[in-house]
Amino acid sequence: MRHDLRVHDEMNSTSLSRPCPCNPDKTYSECCKPLHEGVPAATAEALMRSRYSAYVLELVEYLLTSWHASTRPPTLELQRTKWLGLTVKAFSLMGDTARVEFVARYKVQGKAHRLHENSRFVRQQGQWFYVDGDIEG
Repeated sequence: MRHDLRVHDEMNSTSLSRPCPCNPDKTYSECCKPLHEGVPAATAEALMRSRYSAYVLELVEYLLTSWHASTRPPTLELQRTKWLGLTVKAFSLMGDTARVEFVARYKVQGKAHRLHENSRFVRQQGQWFYVDGDIEG
């Protein structure tokens, strides 16, 4: 499955060597770009990281197709958000299900926020999907 790569202003096609939004130690080209173009994520953590990058880059189609059909919304409207960074706190694998705990930092209208979530993932036919998550206080 190939995804339409509509890249955010800060990550245009001439800046693919810039750090990946999900991991500044890797370039976008070597990290999330292949997943955004349809390569299946090897792990639930890799999928979660690619979804964070998709939020940064406003790749709505990727977010929807990587969301499990049982919990996927029919549409997804993104609000203007400045994403500031991602920290993966924990990862656990139980057969074809996994959990990833992360903290994403962002700003909306100049106000800083933190999203601390324990996300659930499922693997079907070798492909990982985001199911849902519990927001931590």
